[in-house]
Amino acid sequence: MLVVLICIILLIILVSWAKVNPFLAFLLVSIAAGLMLGIPVNKVTSAVQKGMGDILGGLLIIICLGAMLGKLVATSGAAQKIAEVLVQAVGEKYIQWALVVAGFIIGIPLFYGIGFVLMVPLIFSVVYKYKLPAVFIGLPMIASLSVTHGFLPPHPSPSALVVLFHANMATTFVYGLLIALPTIVLAGPVFAQTLKRIPSQPLATFRAEEKPQEQLPSTFISFFTALLPVMLLMLTAFFPYLGIKNAGALKAMAFLGDPSIVMLIALIVATYTLGVKQGTSMSSIAASFTDAVKDIALILLIIAGSGAFKEVLTTGGVSNEIADQLKQFNMPPLVLGWVIAAIIRISLGSATVAGLTAAGIVSGLVTTGNVNPNLMVLSIGAGSLAFSHVNDSGFWLFKEYFNLSIKDTFRSWSMMESLVSVIGLAGVLIINLFVK
Repeated sequence: MLVVLICIILLIILVSWAKVNPFLAFLLVSIAAGLMLGIPVNKVTSAVQKGMGDILGGLLIIICLGAMLGKLVATSGAAQKIAEVLVQAVGEKYIQWALVVAGFIIGIPLFYGIGFVLMVPLIFSVVYKYKLPAVFIGLPMIASLSVTHGFLPPHPSPSALVVLFHANMATTFVYGLLIALPTIVLAGPVFAQTLKRIPSQPLATFRAEEKPQEQLPSTFISFFTALLPVMLLMLTAFFPYLGIKNAGALKAMAFLGDPSIVMLIALIVATYTLGVKQGTSMSSIAASFTDAVKDIALILLIIAGSGAFKEVLTTGGVSNEIADQLKQFNMPPLVLGWVIAAIIRISLGSATVAGLTAAGIVSGLVTTGNVNPNLMVLSIGAGSLAFSHVNDSGFWLFKEYFNLSIKDTFRSWSMMESLVSVIGLAGVLIINLFVK
């Protein structure tokens, strides 16, 4: 734990005080952590490379295609059109709440990373058009995405925990929904009231010049294209419940439901509907795609660095050491699950690793019937979101897209995630009073 603490402090000092590039800072700290944790010298670099590969393997295609799609949605005027329609529907006064609802609906079937890169252009379009504070408007929508990621199946971590604890997927979803709604409100719009003065100049790649009305795509084309990934993923999520047993159809749907394939299909459709159909040449579209990837290159490197740090800590046995220490404490099972997940999350930065590690430790308590398995899924899910900071890729994704200082990212993103975690635990304990 001392090594983890030293490395996190070193990382903060290198990035914020010494102004070292975050990717280089992660490399230096990851290597130092590996050596201090006693990992053989010849395996430190292997752990660093594995961590980078593991995290980018799942995110590289999604983030790159998402950035291209976001760029096209912005430059074509589709984001402007969507923003105008939303404001006309609810009024500028309630636009933040409209975005929260949109984020929650989209967040249920969508992985967090995909939802983030898809919704950021919409957030920034509203921010630029109506000259609103970026963090104040954007954080509540991001909070809704985070809550659905941590609490609600079919997201990877809660779904895996449901299986591990032999919980009921539908019951867990209903309990999760009861907890998610007040959590989003409190950690989103209510908390965001304190963030209006945070200075932010969001990533320029999603900032497009305002177009005259006659040059904008139609309302249907704008919404359809921007939400196509959501619709495709929802279709694949509900497909198993249609009762179709044909092996070929199941394989085809599994292929088409892969997030990378979904994003590729969405980008191909958008290239036509928001590009070619609007009279834009393919060379101009290709140039905008190139610009989009250039703009997120550093973000990808930073995320890779965070993956390296996480892998080194995991290889060094940090999560197992934390688990062994916490077994000695006598506390209610639901609270214990939350504490274990929270400490591993804070130490390693990965919500998924924190959730699955905590599940392995407390699984005996669940199988003996001393605790509601559905609530244990949610308790660990809440703990796995606790205090995201410099060792979490989500921290850097938010910081770089919204172009914030580390201090303001702690003040906004890290505090929001901590509120989600604590409020989530409170919701679990309240429901536990009424169910057996």
